[in-house]
Amino acid sequence: MPQLSPGDTAPDFTLTTADGAPVSLADLRASADNGVVVYFYPAASTPGCTTEACDFRDSLAALQARGYAVVGISPDEPAKLARFAEAESLTFPLASDPDHAVSEAWGAWGEKKNYGKTYTGLIRSTVVVDREGTVTLARYNIKATGHVARLRKDLGVD
Repeated sequence: MPQLSPGDTAPDFTLTTADGAPVSLADLRASADNGVVVYFYPAASTPGCTTEACDFRDSLAALQARGYAVVGISPDEPAKLARFAEAESLTFPLASDPDHAVSEAWGAWGEKKNYGKTYTGLIRSTVVVDREGTVTLARYNIKATGHVARLRKDLGVD
């Protein structure tokens, strides 16, 4: 699936969260004045993903004050997400996409290179969607460290 670009309509989704409840893009959009930050990460409780999740956790109040909701999506099962959320005190929804259907629809599943090897997997990505469902920002193959700080700047949070 091609990656999303600003101006595209974001594919809707409903996924199960760490606490077993459903979360949908439509509900998140309705709850946020400016939109939703949807970020895709490869695996809960790994160093890079923990860094990124904790950066979102630490920036959550500022993002919410600017009218943004945040949701993290990974292929992990809800039970693993629950352990991750508890261990890192994450208060935003973590959603499970075990068949990577949502990741594929959003262009966040595809060919990756790591340590010289090529394989298919989740591409660390962040997409911002406005209240109407239009993509306003899309970044793929991002680095976990420093990403949230740059996002805050781009969204006018800082």
